[in-house]
Amino acid sequence: MNIHEHQAKALLKQYGAPVAAGVAIFSAGAAEAAARSLPGPLYVVKSQIHAGGRGKGKFKELGPDAKGGVRLARSVDEVKANVAEMLHNTLVTKQTGPAGKQVNRLYIEDGADIARELYLSILVDRSVGQVSFVASTEGGMDIETVAAETPDKIITLAIDPLAGVTAADAARLCDALKLDGDARTDGMSLFPILYKAFTEKDMSLLEINPLIVLKNNRLRVLDAKVSFDNNALFRHPDVVELRDLTEEDSKEIEASKYDLAYVALDGNIGCMVNGAGLAMATMDIIKLYGAEPANFLDVGGGATAEKVTAAFKIITADPNVKGILVNIFGGIMRCDVIAEGVLTAVREVGLKVPLVVRLEGTRVAEGKKMIAESGLNVIPADDLDDAAQKIVAAVKG
Repeated sequence: MNIHEHQAKALLKQYGAPVAAGVAIFSAGAAEAAARSLPGPLYVVKSQIHAGGRGKGKFKELGPDAKGGVRLARSVDEVKANVAEMLHNTLVTKQTGPAGKQVNRLYIEDGADIARELYLSILVDRSVGQVSFVASTEGGMDIETVAAETPDKIITLAIDPLAGVTAADAARLCDALKLDGDARTDGMSLFPILYKAFTEKDMSLLEINPLIVLKNNRLRVLDAKVSFDNNALFRHPDVVELRDLTEEDSKEIEASKYDLAYVALDGNIGCMVNGAGLAMATMDIIKLYGAEPANFLDVGGGATAEKVTAAFKIITADPNVKGILVNIFGGIMRCDVIAEGVLTAVREVGLKVPLVVRLEGTRVAEGKKMIAESGLNVIPADDLDDAAQKIVAAVKG
């Protein structure tokens, strides 16, 4: 689960991280009061969407010469003018795709005298099985670009989960970021704070880009991106309250109601599979035969007919789906339960696109019999390779 920048900063501030004063607003009428509550005279007006590249983004409604989604303002009137232009318009960045995202909230923040911009993030490093810091002196840039062009300017530091961030770890990060004086003192206290927030709140990513050194040589968190492990949200009702459904795909929201692992993609073949590994293999083989999957969908090992019906409805609700592949290997999951769910869904919502079903495993004979006797236009498949070739051929006509 992702949250907005202003929410991430409020959370980090609770742990003692240095952040600027700021106010989130949801209407243009709140702009003046928000700005006057800040020290000024420099303000920053920031679009709040779940996507990066906001500063370089463009508003669809304002033309190519308009300013981006993060703007400086040097007076309250300038803040109000920027808010009027930005709020409720569609911001397109490299991460939103051409459709962009509507800006439903803005964050008005006190400006900063920046001396240097640094990059810092914490993530789960699966290559070493530990939480790791990633640090670079090249803040404000895309870390992918830095990694490609100057990989020597990035250091990765794995943290021992039993020891936490030690003084030696913090010192190494300070050295990597070339911090001295007050900035080094700030860093020595900030890095353990960030690690504590990351682990206690079950984050999967905490990215600060940039972490800035002010002209007075103090550190400040200028931007913050936070993602949480969905599987741990039951432990954090306060985090769940921060969820912004307007930033999420409606199909993914519906899937979450049924505890389905669903991610919308850009292809045209809908997939319903049990098991994450099998789902990945299914998407790979669809691509192998020249088509693109429209989603990742794992119904899980203990899915009920109701759950399968819901999954099928979510797939068919996607207008980009031109064909559906159901690929089930029944271990814990029974093939007849899958068949019952699929047939129930088809009868309820209709079948306007080709449907290929591959079943194997527990009670497979019963499942295949149910489908064969249903009278519905379902294309059976013997194995995964056969299923992929049939659905790709059906979609391509």
